[in-house]
Amino acid sequence: MNSSDSIVIIPTYNEKENIEKIIRAVLALGAGSHQFNILVIDDGSPDGTAQIVHHLIDTEFANRLFIIERTGKLGLGTAYIAGFRWALEHGYDYIFEMDADFSHNPDDLPRLYATCHDEGYDLAIGSRYVSGVNVVNWPIGRVLMSYFASKYVRFITGFKVHDTTAGFKCYKRRVLETIELDKIRFKGYGFQIEMKFTAYKIGFRIKEVPVIFINRREGTSKMSGGIFGEAFFGVMQLRWDGWFRKYPPMPAAQG
Repeated sequence: MNSSDSIVIIPTYNEKENIEKIIRAVLALGAGSHQFNILVIDDGSPDGTAQIVHHLIDTEFANRLFIIERTGKLGLGTAYIAGFRWALEHGYDYIFEMDADFSHNPDDLPRLYATCHDEGYDLAIGSRYVSGVNVVNWPIGRVLMSYFASKYVRFITGFKVHDTTAGFKCYKRRVLETIELDKIRFKGYGFQIEMKFTAYKIGFRIKEVPVIFINRREGTSKMSGGIFGEAFFGVMQLRWDGWFRKYPPMPAAQG
C-alpha cells in the first residue's frame, strides 16, 4: 500500500547539487497529515545523481522515494510519460510534475494538491503569469521569451491559460488515464503545452495557482534553443489538432 495518495515526479540530469536537498524538502512536508512521495526519473546522469537517490532510498526513505534510471538524455516529455505510467500502475491519485533545482518551491505543493483534492479541479498549474510576472533571477530576455511564448500559444490556439509552458503541476489520476500518452509528440517544453491543451480539449477543469518561480541557484539550466523552438513551432500543429483530431471522451464523473 502507498504511504501517500500523491507522487511528485522529478526528472533529473546532472543534479547532484540539488537532488538531496529537494528530496528532503518535499518529504518533510505534511508531517503528521498529508505527505508526498517522490519518483525520480534520471537520464543517466554522469555526475552521480542516481547514486545519491539510491543511498537515500537504502538508508532513510525506502517506502517514500523511488527511482527509474534511463540510459541517456531521452527528453523531458518521455521522462514524465514514463513517470506517469509508473504512478498509474502503482495506484497514485494525484501526480505532480516538479523540477529538481528549487525553481519550483516545495511549499507550493500543498496548494496544488488542495486545488485538485479540495476544490475539485482536474489539473492545477503552478502559474508564473496568472497574477503578473512572478519570476525571480531570470535574465530579462528569457523572461520575455517565456512570457510572450505563452501569449503566442493563447493567441494561436484560443487556450485560455496564462502559463502554457509551466512545468509545476498536479494532475488527478483520471486525466492521465484519459489522455492517450502514446500520442503525445513533443519532448521538450512543447510537451508541457501539449499536455495542458489536450486536457483542455477533453474538457477537464483546469485552474492556475499563482506561484513565484526562482531561477536555479546551483547546477546548469537544461533550456536550449531547440527545446524552445519545438514549443514555438509545435503550437501550429496543436491548433490543427484542435480543429480535426478526435480526442478521447470525458470520463464519467467520479462518485
